Amino acid sequence: MRELMQRQRQLATYLAGGVLSAAIDIGLMQGALWMDVPLVAAVSAGFLAGLLFNFLFHAHITFQQTPSGAALARYLTVVAFNYLLTLACVALSVQLAGMALPGKLVSLVLVAGIGFTLGKRWVFN
Repeated sequence: MRELMQRQRQLATYLAGGVLSAAIDIGLMQGALWMDVPLVAAVSAGFLAGLLFNFLFHAHITFQQTPSGAALARYLTVVAFNYLLTLACVALSVQLAGMALPGKLVSLVLVAGIGFTLGKRWVFN
């Protein structure tokens, strides 16, 4: 029972880190756009800041590991896989339902599950 509660706490921490990462990503992008930074630069800055925060948050807080170059490479591999999975879910949703949103919502659940599982067992292990 204690182990289950610890896993649930770790999953909640993982999800909180994802929400914080998204807030940083969106906040930086919006702030940059407000300061008339070109769109591609603003979106890229937000994305990279959120990505870096996410990696460091999960290394230090969620999985309590010292980040390394090898862990970063594994993390980026998971990010790339999850990105391709998201594209596939959205494309399938557009083809089947004529809308992107259902596929995006499904992909968020899949990406969170895959990211947590691979983060725990492979990236930060």
